[in-house]
Amino acid sequence: MYAIVRTGGRQYRVEEGAVIDVERLPLEVGASVELDEVLFVVGDGAPQVGQPLVEGVKVQATVVEQFKAKKVIVWKYIPKERYRRKQGHRHQYTRLQIDKIVTA
Repeated sequence: MYAIVRTGGRQYRVEEGAVIDVERLPLEVGASVELDEVLFVVGDGAPQVGQPLVEGVKVQATVVEQFKAKKVIVWKYIPKERYRRKQGHRHQYTRLQIDKIVTA
């Protein structure tokens, strides 16, 4: 059984026991989270496609870790203008352990 969920403006394919990295969620490590924006579910029967969401289906997950990605360096440079700018950015993520896909 697997599902397609939407969180943080992105879509993720999840299965029970899977670990996914999503946009940062304001939760503590060890906290439970319920992802209720389920777009698609494949289980024992026929696949359920949401219009836009599947009714009565939720995904339960646990926060494993809050972390930052590797640093990305951004350069701005204009030749012959003496203009140079260097900026770094580290994106923040939340690692989720998928516990259960609950169907109605």
